[in-house]
Amino acid sequence: MWGQSGEAPTAARRPAAWRRGLAWLVDFSLVLAAAVGLGIFTFNRISAMVTDVPGLVEKGAWQVITSGGDLEGAGEDFGRAVWNDAIGAVQQGFALLVLATFLYQWLALAFTGTTLGKASLGLRVVARDGGRLGRGRAARRAAVTTIADVGVFSLACCLLLSGGFALSAVVWLAAIALFWANALPSLVGPGRSLADRAAGGAVTGGLLRAAATATAAGTRAVITTGRDYAADRFRRGGEVPAAPDADRG
Repeated sequence: MWGQSGEAPTAARRPAAWRRGLAWLVDFSLVLAAAVGLGIFTFNRISAMVTDVPGLVEKGAWQVITSGGDLEGAGEDFGRAVWNDAIGAVQQGFALLVLATFLYQWLALAFTGTTLGKASLGLRVVARDGGRLGRGRAARRAAVTTIADVGVFSLACCLLLSGGFALSAVVWLAAIALFWANALPSLVGPGRSLADRAAGGAVTGGLLRAAATATAAGTRAVITTGRDYAADRFRRGGEVPAAPDADRG
């Protein structure tokens, strides 16, 4: 699959760009679903904060007690504290989204060699030798994918909520540039994204073929075992019972 120079798989094995695009869309739809769920959870958290009258009274009373008589300043501090709590809840939601995206990508690639999106299009991710990525390489690929898809965008949103408008705009531009820098090489040219290169692997279209090969190999092993067992019994002059466990799998 790989040449001695470590180049990408040949064009015959490289999946079409539209298949990779659709696979990414399916996976990103799962990320969006997680984002919606976390958004609802965060909204409920903020609503609970705002409607927690005893907690708000306690916080307001503490601001007044420690204000030294500056009631106007105490009111501003109280409002700022409530706002910071709400912003903190939103930022924690973004952090959970990034973590969930990474864990999904990493666990899927480390244990199955594919994701739901890629599997639905018959794609898998392989290492240079054609085997599985392994946990380390899967973690590197998952990290780059997560950063490019949601990580930098989440950082830009958090900076915007914190009031860093100029820095947030710069990070937004960086997020867009990183997203396309990761996506475009997978659609054109050698067909390897930044995430593929970071993991030392590539996406191929051999998922269904690999599954069929494994199934065929298992079937041949059962048939061969049964035939050898029967031949051995025949040479010994005994009856030829059914091969052990041949029909129990």
